[in-house]
Amino acid sequence: MNRRYPERPYAGVGAIIFRGTEVLLVKRGNPPAQGKWSIPGGLVELGESLEASVRREVLEEVGLEVRVIDLVTALDRVIFDQEGRIEYHYILLDFLCEVLAGRLNAGTDADECRFVPIKELCRYDMTRGTQEVIQRALERSAHPGAPVYYTA
Repeated sequence: MNRRYPERPYAGVGAIIFRGTEVLLVKRGNPPAQGKWSIPGGLVELGESLEASVRREVLEEVGLEVRVIDLVTALDRVIFDQEGRIEYHYILLDFLCEVLAGRLNAGTDADECRFVPIKELCRYDMTRGTQEVIQRALERSAHPGAPVYYTA
């Protein structure tokens, strides 16, 4: 599947995973954000629920089994080339998750992965909006309310 110059947007999911005062980041191994740090995630497969997609992507990318707690945010990621054409278009849904099992290890699509102290996030070259999403997830985890995402 070629994601460049799509005919339609692709749906993607991300996982915000805390460990105490740290958050899990991955260094992207592929375009469009190759070399930048972000949260683990990837594309939803046909027929796959959002929850199943988050669990699969986290397992493939960082070797952890997670429980999806709730939706944190939904955002658009439209990237234009130098000629103004849409080179990439994603609709991203980021979820707060907790680790159930596994051993942290960079797998598919990630060059590196690590838990990073939240106070040190500014030292990382992150994808646009990642720090804001992490902050929103921190607020959501500190003040849980009624769930936003319901599994079918």
